[in-house]
Amino acid sequence: MITISYHSVTGVIMINLTKNEKKLLLILLKGFNEYYNSNSISKVIGLSRVGTMKIFKKLKKEEIINNKNIGRAVIYTPNFENEYTQKLMISLLAEEANEHKRWKEEFKKLFKEGRIIILYGSIIKNYEVARDIDLMILQDKREERNIRSILREKEKILPKKLHPIIMTTKKFLEGIKNKNKIILNLIKNSVILYGQEKYLEVIKNVSSR
Repeated sequence: MITISYHSVTGVIMINLTKNEKKLLLILLKGFNEYYNSNSISKVIGLSRVGTMKIFKKLKKEEIINNKNIGRAVIYTPNFENEYTQKLMISLLAEEANEHKRWKEEFKKLFKEGRIIILYGSIIKNYEVARDIDLMILQDKREERNIRSILREKEKILPKKLHPIIMTTKKFLEGIKNKNKIILNLIKNSVILYGQEKYLEVIKNVSSR
C-alpha cells in the first residue's frame, strides 16, 4: 500500500492506495478509449465484482474518478479536471517505470525535455520470451538524427534486437484521434520510462468524451 498526500483548503489530505487500486487506475488511464464498468474491469485485475465496486466507490468519493450511465451500465473514467488526479496519475506512471530500472538506465540518454520514452510489448512482461525490445520515442522537434545516433550505439550492446519507432507527438495524437488500433494497443501495453507529465497531457487532450 502507498500513501499519497495532497493539499486542500482544509489542510493536507492523505489517501492510501492498495496495489489493486493502483492497478485499476493505471488500467483506466491506459484504456481511456474504452468503456470500463465494474464487471469488465474486475476480470482484468482479478477481483470480484463486489471488490471492484468497493474500489470504485472509494475513488469516486475522493473525486479521483468520474462515472456516467451508458444504457444500464455505469462507466468509470479518470477525473482529469481534478488537479490531484493528474498528479496521482503521473506518480503512478513514474512508480511503474521504476519497476523497469534496467530499461530506464539503458535509454536515459534518449530523454530530454519535450520527449516521451515508451517501452512496450512483450519485453515488459517476460524478458526471456521477448524476441526484441520495442521502444517508441515521441518528440516535439524533429531531432531524429540525434536519436538515431544514440540508438545505433545501444544496438551494439543490447542483448536483443532493438525495434524503435520515432514519431512526433502531433502524429501520435492524430493516431489516437483516428482510433489507430496499433497505437491504442501500444498504449494499453506500455510503460512510460520518461516524460510521464507530458504523456498525461497528451492523454488528457484526447480522453474527453
